[in-house]
Amino acid sequence: MANRQFGGKLTADLVSQYEKSPNWKDGTFQNILPTSLAFNPLQMPKMIYKQLSGKKSREPKSPIKIHPFDKSEFLKPGNEARFIWYGHSVLFLRMNEKNILIDPMLGPDCSPFGPVRTRRYSENTLGFIDEFPEIDLILLTHDHYDHLDLASMEKLKSKTKKFFVALGVKRHLVSWGIDPEVITEFDWFDVKDFEGIKITFTPTRHFAGRGLKDRMKSLWGGWVLKSEIENIWFSGDSGYGNHFKTIGEKLGPFDLAFMECGQYNDYWHDIHMFPDESVQAALDAKVKKAIPVHWAGFSLSFQHTWSEPASEFVKFAEEKKLAYSLPEPGKIYFVKDEIKEKWF
Repeated sequence: MANRQFGGKLTADLVSQYEKSPNWKDGTFQNILPTSLAFNPLQMPKMIYKQLSGKKSREPKSPIKIHPFDKSEFLKPGNEARFIWYGHSVLFLRMNEKNILIDPMLGPDCSPFGPVRTRRYSENTLGFIDEFPEIDLILLTHDHYDHLDLASMEKLKSKTKKFFVALGVKRHLVSWGIDPEVITEFDWFDVKDFEGIKITFTPTRHFAGRGLKDRMKSLWGGWVLKSEIENIWFSGDSGYGNHFKTIGEKLGPFDLAFMECGQYNDYWHDIHMFPDESVQAALDAKVKKAIPVHWAGFSLSFQHTWSEPASEFVKFAEEKKLAYSLPEPGKIYFVKDEIKEKWF
């Protein structure tokens, strides 16, 4: 099972394909800005100790409840996009009457092997997939375990028509039995029309890899979905950088954006934003209303409590006069909805 978790193997043919990307240099994909992924090995014992201790403050006192899936309401005819957030970065979007899943990691553990487990805050989340209708499109931002989950893909592959994925991620899906003909890979700013929705893959400041030998051997990013009436952006995992202004200038303004905000830490500041940076990134990108995501799912950082990312995001959003919403996991919302009450 561990070998399957790693996904598809790199081959010379695949590398020759990746080398054609303008974002591949010196044997790996590269960030736009210099980005540190290293830390002092002498700090490792301290990091492990912090990760294993103090868990009570980093996890909710009881499992986070997710509202049952309301299929009839979700599929009700209408031009306006609607969405369901399932915690962390799982987003179920209905747009142009098409069902679109983004980073559908609904498994119970994003550390599927190894001595340290990372259990989900909510229970029985894989069961939602059984209730979902047929999926028209899955979008994958990158191949990290908290975004691309084997257990979820095993359930989804038979009910999903198409996959749009970051360049390099296709090999994982193919190794798990998904037809390569239904998978399209995207480089940064690649764009395709899907059923009247203009879909663009946007750059982030992050990294990728599922094992020791494939770090930076697939790309990472976010997704813009633009219909005739709405423009929605899913930021993807990212450290702060000038790419946000570029995205806003090229593709904004956005009616709604799902902004990465959570699992930040001083040790890996270059690849995850603190809440004030997440708010600023939304403003840079010309976002009209923002929702903090990448929290309420797992404890991947020992630097903040489980709900701090959202609370701090709200504080800075109000200071900067950025409109925001705080959706409850599992509930259906429309782009125009503003949810200010804290459920956490």
